[in-house]
Amino acid sequence: MKTARRISVMFLATVALAACSSDPEEEGNAVPSSWIRQEYTASGADYADSSDLPSEVAQEIHGHTASRDRIDDDGMVFLRYRDDIVAISPYLSGSLIEIADYRSGYYRWQSNIRSAWPDPNSDAFRGGGPGSGK
Repeated sequence: MKTARRISVMFLATVALAACSSDPEEEGNAVPSSWIRQEYTASGADYADSSDLPSEVAQEIHGHTASRDRIDDDGMVFLRYRDDIVAISPYLSGSLIEIADYRSGYYRWQSNIRSAWPDPNSDAFRGGGPGSGK
């Protein structure tokens, strides 16, 4: 009987810890960088698609892992993920795909995304890992 109680208590404790261990929003919505590496051709630190337009590439990436938000601006497409930004721009006859952490990407493409996404230094920004930006 003692063994059954111990197993029950351990099981319930495990379930409770698993339920409380992390926020689903914190876990999900990571940029699909490994998929992008497999799907597209490396071009220096970035990736290239030799034939598809930025809007088509953005749809492919979003179709694989849904982004939190999307901005189309001046021929470029920006996908916002939990901690990162994916920027897709015209490149030769296709597209160039760049992945940047949110902070550096925000400042790099600020003129394109400033009006829609929060500044990482503002109180409106809620990104990053546990406890950061909150």
